[in-house]
Amino acid sequence: MTTLTKEQMYDDIRRWKKEKNAVILAHYYQVGDIQDIADYVGDSLALAQKASQTDADIIVFCGVHFMAETAKLLSPQKKVLLPVMEAGCFMANMMDEAAIKKYREENPDTVILMYVNSTANCKQYADVCVTSSNALKIIDYYAKQGKKMLYGPDKNLGNYAMHKSNIKMDLWHGFCGIHNGLKPSDVEVAKKKYPNALFVAHPECNLDVLALADYVGSTKQLIEYVTASDAKEFIIGTEVGVIHEMEKRNPGKKFYILSDRLKCFEMKLTRLEDLYNCLKDETNEIEISKEVSEKAVKCVNKMLEFSK
Repeated sequence: MTTLTKEQMYDDIRRWKKEKNAVILAHYYQVGDIQDIADYVGDSLALAQKASQTDADIIVFCGVHFMAETAKLLSPQKKVLLPVMEAGCFMANMMDEAAIKKYREENPDTVILMYVNSTANCKQYADVCVTSSNALKIIDYYAKQGKKMLYGPDKNLGNYAMHKSNIKMDLWHGFCGIHNGLKPSDVEVAKKKYPNALFVAHPECNLDVLALADYVGSTKQLIEYVTASDAKEFIIGTEVGVIHEMEKRNPGKKFYILSDRLKCFEMKLTRLEDLYNCLKDETNEIEISKEVSEKAVKCVNKMLEFSK
């Protein structure tokens, strides 16, 4: 346990970044203290793009394990560090390598679209990776070609894509533990409490919740929507960490979290002290075998091509 103040840790972190040629990437769901010291804060797509473009020697990824893995896939020559190695993802763990390998072997002509919330071991069997920012665009691309598709591991985003595009595809039965638990009754209660607020939601929610939303979008898209909107109050249907950025961009607006359950335990494992010690000692390096890396990176690069 460090006795340093936040500002003292910030000063050391800034100094080490210069000395070590390191960059800090942080997801919007991280705690505010980490978002404020990061070089780049973003959603999964933006952070993957930054990881592929940086000229830093060390990437410290403040997020969860699959995100740091994605950074390592895109920058295999760099040292990628994860402040808390135990920070995982409930959804990513709902797809295992043996099961997706079996599906791949039994469905060789099916295009496997894999949500970025998945392990590198699973990504090696995918044709293209997607995030919530670009999933609809990429799914629509293959649908227009008449391709049979599997989308996973998030059944909810897959259902939303099928509803929006009027298509059919196979779905993996995975989901986000916090978004999947939201119910229409949560929205009804919040709207009664905040009658002037717009409700915005992430597509990892169930369709019956999304049907009540004024806007549905990825983390980044939700931030951009509330910033551009003339409305002054918003009910937020995604992880509570996103409100930090919303409030920074919109000091005159009010944001209400839809449910107290919208707090990702895994994302909140990382404290400023963990980041401090990780960068200081260069611990918790992400390692992926060359065989897996060379296969898995293909679907991530394909995603980046779609996102140019």
